[in-house]
Amino acid sequence: MNLYDIFQECFPADRSAPFLEIAAGAASGRRVSYADVEAQTARLANRLERLGARPGDRVAAQVEKSSEAVLLYLACLRGGLVYLPLNPAYRRDEIVYFLADAEPAVYACVPERLGEVDAGTAQLVTLDAAGGGSLVDGLEGEAAEFSSFDCDGDTPAAILYTSGTTGRSKGAVLSHANLATNARALHAAWGFSPDDVLLHALPVFHAHGLFVALNTTLLNGTSIQFLPRFDPRDVLRCLSKSTVMMGVPTHYTRLLAEAEFTAERCATMRLFVSGSAPLRTATFEAFRERTGHTLLERYGMTETGMNTSNPLDGERVAGSVGLPVPGVECRICDAEGRVVDPGEVGGLEVRGPNVFREYWRMPEKTASEFREGGWFVTGDLARIDERGYVYLVGRARDLVISGGLNVFPKEVEGVIDDCPGVFESAVFGLPDADFGEAVCAAVVAEGDEPLDPQAVTAFVKERLAGFKAPKKVFVVAALPRNAMGKVQKNRLREEHGE
Repeated sequence: MNLYDIFQECFPADRSAPFLEIAAGAASGRRVSYADVEAQTARLANRLERLGARPGDRVAAQVEKSSEAVLLYLACLRGGLVYLPLNPAYRRDEIVYFLADAEPAVYACVPERLGEVDAGTAQLVTLDAAGGGSLVDGLEGEAAEFSSFDCDGDTPAAILYTSGTTGRSKGAVLSHANLATNARALHAAWGFSPDDVLLHALPVFHAHGLFVALNTTLLNGTSIQFLPRFDPRDVLRCLSKSTVMMGVPTHYTRLLAEAEFTAERCATMRLFVSGSAPLRTATFEAFRERTGHTLLERYGMTETGMNTSNPLDGERVAGSVGLPVPGVECRICDAEGRVVDPGEVGGLEVRGPNVFREYWRMPEKTASEFREGGWFVTGDLARIDERGYVYLVGRARDLVISGGLNVFPKEVEGVIDDCPGVFESAVFGLPDADFGEAVCAAVVAEGDEPLDPQAVTAFVKERLAGFKAPKKVFVVAALPRNAMGKVQKNRLREEHGE
């Protein structure tokens, strides 16, 4: 069944009920009702059809976050089109690659990008941050009815390109069934109810804000406090009107820096979810102490949606990404694909209805990432304890092999982060003539006091085997991160390689 139709079955009986309430920015105070969703997505689907887009065609959207961007995503589902969200921060060369690879029928961009990129055969339209542009000009003249494309579960719904931290970016093709089954599993696992209101401060070009946050709320048929971007002051204002927030760890550290972020401010909230990047134990504990709420950390990927989650009811373990989501299986294997014993570190593999179908136009790459039986090799190193809780150790490509010994960055980072004067750290390997790779660390100081790199190394040596201690510590102003807060270790390797 078409994912839009699945959502529509969950819309409230009173279609005048709000879906989005824009809570900041130029459009602050504007409401989009469920009746608006039905009418506007039909008009947009008709507009896209008039632009020449047919079921199976791609629609690329490199636009700012707005209610119209959300409606465009839903219109693509409705029309059987494959939605391709692109980060507005991508520059010309990146966009040239994505357009050449995906060959979209329609490319929507902000007006400022007009003339910057040759869209090729794609119909070029604009959509600005305020929800205006050629895509929606005269939209009232389009019919407010549209029959959803009749599709099966394997029909592609979206292509999301991986971040491309190493090598060529890959387009993960996600089907209607991938998105539907994962949204249903999360909706149940996180206990959504008719009283819930989501606080949405995430971007909508990424799986977290686009699929996890929006899809679960659409299945719930309730409303969203919609922020164009994360701003701690805006979030503080919206907390009293909300019950659920999904964010990245950086959001929560910035909220903790606000004196007004208190337990009283969170009185109406029932759940804070953290994901897209590792959550520091210090942040986990500080958040609980300040607010009385325990952050729920989960783990997912572009290719799979959410794989694991700490429980809604039950122990939420600091440093763990929780248990497999219902319907998802997880296992830890060695390099040959043999399952290892509980507690041992190895490669994390997953399978379930959430797992993507293929990489766009990369059959060899797709085949190389799956083992027999449908197990997807995530590329993450992890361990699973006797209770089934999953602990991520790091990316396989970030594993440091120093003198023939494996060093897992996350283990060393956990120790460095406890060192006095350190706010956060990232451990990575650099080529070394003697050891093959040398363990190195980039650290951010806490406050304005100078940080002694040798003191950091000594601190680690007191707590871990000497071969795990960093041979070089770089004190940096900030760790390089992508749009979702993940540390970009490839950049650290490039910057400090000499």
